[in-house]
Amino acid sequence: MHIDPKKTSLLLLLLTAFPCSRTLFFLFNDPEGPNLLIVTVLALLLYGASLIAWRFIPATASKKLLFGIGTQLLIVTVLYTIG
Repeated sequence: MHIDPKKTSLLLLLLTAFPCSRTLFFLFNDPEGPNLLIVTVLALLLYGASLIAWRFIPATASKKLLFGIGTQLLIVTVLYTIG
C-alpha cells in the first residue's frame, strides 16, 4: 500500500489545527469554556492559512509540513498576544 506524502501532510495539518485552536481558547480563561463551533471555525481558518503557506513554499514535503505547522503556531501565538 502506497501512502501519498501530499495527502498525509494535509491530514496532519488538519489534525494539528484543532489542538492549536483548542489551546488558544483554553488559555483565554473563559468560565464557560470554549465553544465547539468557535473552536472548529478557528481550526478551519488555521488549516486554510497553513494550506496556503504549504501550497506556495517551494520545498520538500517534510519542510512544507513543518512550515505549515509553524504557520499555525505563529497565528495562535499572535492571536493570544493580541487577545
